[in-house]
Amino acid sequence: MNAPQVSFEFFPPQSLEASFRLWDTVQVLSPLDPTFVSVTYGAGGTTRDLTRDAVATLHKSSGLNVAAHLTCVNATREETLGIAKEFAKAGVREIVALRGDAPKGQDRFTPVEGGFANSVELIEALSATGDFKIRVGAYPDRHPEAASAQADIDWLKAKLDAGASEAITQFFFEADTFFRFRDACVKAGITAPILPGILPIENWKGTRNFAKRCGTEIPQWLNDAFETAERDGRSDLLATAICTELCSDLMEGGVDAFHFYTLNRPELTRDVCHALGVTPKIDLQNVA
Repeated sequence: MNAPQVSFEFFPPQSLEASFRLWDTVQVLSPLDPTFVSVTYGAGGTTRDLTRDAVATLHKSSGLNVAAHLTCVNATREETLGIAKEFAKAGVREIVALRGDAPKGQDRFTPVEGGFANSVELIEALSATGDFKIRVGAYPDRHPEAASAQADIDWLKAKLDAGASEAITQFFFEADTFFRFRDACVKAGITAPILPGILPIENWKGTRNFAKRCGTEIPQWLNDAFETAERDGRSDLLATAICTELCSDLMEGGVDAFHFYTLNRPELTRDVCHALGVTPKIDLQNVA
């Protein structure tokens, strides 16, 4: 079985220490030759400027193919497309287009006056520029705001029809979750690639809380396993084994590419990639 393609998600630093951490993360993972790396927006669009700066810096200094997250939150259409124009001017040609989460203190997303009402409108506008390859989010477990699992699939198809060319899923814990979703997408006529989003579990309590907020189902066996591992001081070993097994099961089902949510902590992601056969690419020009 061939080694899979990989890509990585980073988040923009909000302090000097975090800046060093991001750069360290890039240094650890870039030798694995990712197809692209993405830089997130904070909740409610709170890191818009930081994202823009991090994307521009990574694109200029790392040699990586950088994709910028862009959302509809707290900005007019003109402001949002202005940011996209800045990305294009900086040479960034890939965008992960998302509606975005509601700002802090709000229960639901509400567009600002003159803003995009949803991700489909954003994708249509970005697609019309002709400047970008556009990726979108997908939800193997039902999105908390979706009326049904089928509604999630219908909305994904609308985003792809609007001009997106690829989807990245929210993280999930069992391979069958992804396979059921993939089969349902095929049934709905979706032919675009769907990248599984993989979250190596750095901290089980934090991951479990995040999963509850975004609607990801938590298998009881996984919760029991981490509770036992934490008592025995084996959480990192368990996390590596579980993530590697999940990816291996997906590969056996035909998956050949993964998008890792690194949380700017690269070690666990690196270890999983190595276990899957993704090893550092050697630049022969630098070999004496």
